[in-house]
Amino acid sequence: MSDLIVRNNKKTEIPSGRIGLFFEDINYGADGGIYCEMLENYNFEALMAWGDRDDYSTAYDGLYGWEPYPEEGEGAMLETLSDDGVSKNNPHYLSFTASDNQRGFSNKAYDGIYLKKGEEYKVSCYIRRKLGYKGAIDAVIDLWGNEIQRINLSDEIKEVKDNEREKWEKCEVKFTAKENVNGGIFAVMLSEQGRAEFDFISLKPLNAVCGVFRRDLAELLKELKPGFLRFPGGCIVEGNTIENRYQWKHSVGPLEERKNNWNRWAVHGNSKENNYMGEYCHYNQTLGLGYYEYFLLCEYLNCQPLPVANVGLACQYQSTELVELGTDEFKEYIKDVLDLIEFANGDETTKWGAVRAGMGHREPFNLKMIGIGNEQWETDRVHFFERYDLFEKAIHEKYPDMLLIGSAGPDVTSEHYRDAWNFYMEKAYKLEKNIDKYVYAVDEHYYQRPEWMLENSGFYDKYPRDIKVFAGEYAAHVVPGAFNNPSSNTLYAALAEAAFMTGLERNADVVVLASYAPLFARIGYTQWSPDLIWFDGKMSYRTPSYYVQKMYSVYTGKYTVDMEAPEGLYKTASYNNENDSIYIKLVNVTGESKKINFRLEGFRDREEAVEIVLSGNSRDDFNSIEEPEKVAVKENKINLKEEYEVKPYSFVVIKA
Repeated sequence: MSDLIVRNNKKTEIPSGRIGLFFEDINYGADGGIYCEMLENYNFEALMAWGDRDDYSTAYDGLYGWEPYPEEGEGAMLETLSDDGVSKNNPHYLSFTASDNQRGFSNKAYDGIYLKKGEEYKVSCYIRRKLGYKGAIDAVIDLWGNEIQRINLSDEIKEVKDNEREKWEKCEVKFTAKENVNGGIFAVMLSEQGRAEFDFISLKPLNAVCGVFRRDLAELLKELKPGFLRFPGGCIVEGNTIENRYQWKHSVGPLEERKNNWNRWAVHGNSKENNYMGEYCHYNQTLGLGYYEYFLLCEYLNCQPLPVANVGLACQYQSTELVELGTDEFKEYIKDVLDLIEFANGDETTKWGAVRAGMGHREPFNLKMIGIGNEQWETDRVHFFERYDLFEKAIHEKYPDMLLIGSAGPDVTSEHYRDAWNFYMEKAYKLEKNIDKYVYAVDEHYYQRPEWMLENSGFYDKYPRDIKVFAGEYAAHVVPGAFNNPSSNTLYAALAEAAFMTGLERNADVVVLASYAPLFARIGYTQWSPDLIWFDGKMSYRTPSYYVQKMYSVYTGKYTVDMEAPEGLYKTASYNNENDSIYIKLVNVTGESKKINFRLEGFRDREEAVEIVLSGNSRDDFNSIEEPEKVAVKENKINLKEEYEVKPYSFVVIKA
């Protein structure tokens, strides 16, 4: 047994809001995830993508996810047309001809529809009757061949008289689920033979947060109390081609006008063995979750928005495509960032501020930070450093207080990382104390084995203090390169992250922002494991890593203090002088318990405290849909005057 000594000796101030979230539309995190739309390819614009580095192709596959209904019938015809559609940006729509015994069409809806009894939902779509069709049109929820619910759509549209021109009619119908449905079929039915056209067929829960975000997923983010949200990626920002990049201007305005895009992760895992076409080849971005919605999510989470800008480069891992410096095309990339700031912060008299106001948000979003590039690195052809210079000059000329995030490349071990830091440090030397006006923080990424995390808990102990760091993407990978693997989110991986984060907290004067990645993973649709939150159509659950992030975000003081602890424990301590709270964090990655006595020096005497403990029966334990709380946090009152045991394979916060 040893003493654990905490001294009220102020060390490092801890910036508020430094633990945040990183969102990328990977693992069906947007469509099929936090975006509450329950149907796939609801706009009939699906693209199928295939290929490999510098050789990607797409083909229109507008009927993906849709098929005649019921299956046992025959004769119905589905086809997509693009003349005289609802939207010029998304011109395709469905033309459906019903036969006598096959009068409907159904949607794949990922793994099928989930409805909760008593909850309200909304079906909406555009309908155009054809060839004088005057029968009824209904939406039907079917489970295992049994009709659970029928929602009349045709009462919402006007009857077209014989002498009138056929035209699009929009209908919206709310309904309350009569039964619980899991894995059900959503179908649209005509009451008789005939033809009608459809577009933007949607099914959403009315309890969605802000009318946009799937409630359980949004509430899990809220529970983390994040300080910021970095979006929309990640590699999504760059795209695998320049055309495939995320363009924020395509993601605002009416949903119908947001141009559909194929997802960069649709081609992840492609190889010669699968003919360079993988199981996610229909992974698309409908952009129903766009930049306006990202800003709304930040408001809901009460955190700072941190969008990331493309600097004229496709993903350097996947492409050599770029926009040359000095061209008019490159200047448009800079203009896009300036326009984004205006969209977020401008008043209604500005062009883009008026767009935001027209979408329903007159007040500015108070954007303060922007990332310049994602995982970019310097080469003889790319010239990332010059690109950063040009963006920095243009942004700060118009918005001098905007905080910019630079890039250190894709890792912290290669020459790209060293080149980046040489570049920023040279700037720091020239600018002396004004470096934060040039780069607020440098974005570092590391996906490493748990052992690396443990060995490098002191990674930032000897970093120079001139330039700050954003630990923008990190996670402990028990099984590198895993797909669809919830078992990769083990307790041991989370403990390794907790141990590494003791160094992030201890060096909070350097690491001013930090976020785990990736955030979401839909089971069966996952290109990257591990992830913070796993879910299916019905439910979601927290991983051990989720609890680690929460324990650092919620239980942290205003500054670190001196601490001595027994050998074998990773540790950090902080103090909130405003409410007189001490937070002691201890990580035990061994199979043996550690017994300690608390000694608090320089604080008022206290006896009672609370322990918040993350632990399990085995270091290989992980949570799942079947056992969502196999590894969970427990809170107990403890007596600081008594001997305390740090359990094997545990992360504990003592709040005293």
